[in-house]
Amino acid sequence: MTGKTSLFTILTGVHQETRIGSTAARTGVARVPDERVEELARLFEPPKITHATVEYVDMPSISKENLRDPGYVASLRVVDAFAQVLRLFADETVPHEKGSVDPVRDLEDVEMELMLSDLVVVEKRLERLDKDRKKIKNPELDREFELLEKCKAALEGNQPLRQMEIDADDEKRLRGFQFLSQKPMLYVLNLGEEEAGKLHERERKYRDGPLAGRKHTAVTAVCGKIEAELAELPRAEQRDYLASYGLEESGLERLISATYALLGLMSFLTAGEDECRAWTIPMHSTAVKAAGAIHSDFEKKFIRAEVLNWKSLIDHGGYAGAREKGQLRLEGKEYIVKDGDVLVIRHG
Repeated sequence: MTGKTSLFTILTGVHQETRIGSTAARTGVARVPDERVEELARLFEPPKITHATVEYVDMPSISKENLRDPGYVASLRVVDAFAQVLRLFADETVPHEKGSVDPVRDLEDVEMELMLSDLVVVEKRLERLDKDRKKIKNPELDREFELLEKCKAALEGNQPLRQMEIDADDEKRLRGFQFLSQKPMLYVLNLGEEEAGKLHERERKYRDGPLAGRKHTAVTAVCGKIEAELAELPRAEQRDYLASYGLEESGLERLISATYALLGLMSFLTAGEDECRAWTIPMHSTAVKAAGAIHSDFEKKFIRAEVLNWKSLIDHGGYAGAREKGQLRLEGKEYIVKDGDVLVIRHG
């Protein structure tokens, strides 16, 4: 028992079952805490405030048995990243299914199952390609064969595919396979209450220790017991409760910011009398792509964007004051949007 399902329920408030393909799972949407949206809403007082959201899925544990179920594997393939909850707390009343608490063993066991699952796919595809290449000469088939041979060597050498160095073209070739060991991995360390004040220390220990040098992985630490108590408290008391353990943010905030960093995501904002809202986009997105996140028509008919930092908008008391002080810039399609930018899109 790692506390996976309890943490999921605390983070998303979801208790109901759902099905993904043929697999019984639970999906829940967590609201991304964002002070910037709250502050903009205090300025504009709109009837609607919309936070960005992250969807989490509580899947049955990854195991040899479950990975034999094609429906289960298919439902794993469609997610953007995995979060594996690792139990670090000792509690005799909650026995660990493997008889002892050993987080490094647990993470290696799951990694091994993901790699074995990918190896089966790689070997099947190589067999198929071998036959096809004998029938027709096609450089694209040769390139795919070479690439999959490289994947096979990595997997046989106990290296998950997310560790492989590949260029953008090869990345495209592999995308359709939706390999499990290629997906980014977030390790969530679930600590006991007595270690609640040492979350950052524990993260550092894992980042510099067992997880050092692993690409596309991140680690965050939470204390399930504190999160459960926090979920019962009114919002006004939550900060004080966290501070009593020397913490500045909740497990939800830590988990979400780690998820965003791992997936290379950020938020830009829109603000006005009707609505204040955060929108999630990949880092280094252009203004025209950000416009498309709001509405596909905005992307097609984009003329330019008025841009300023959210803090500047608040400091100047709104758009008129910011415009007067020359803080509102006009940017074209190629402008790279920054985290915390407020955008007003002009479109045809």
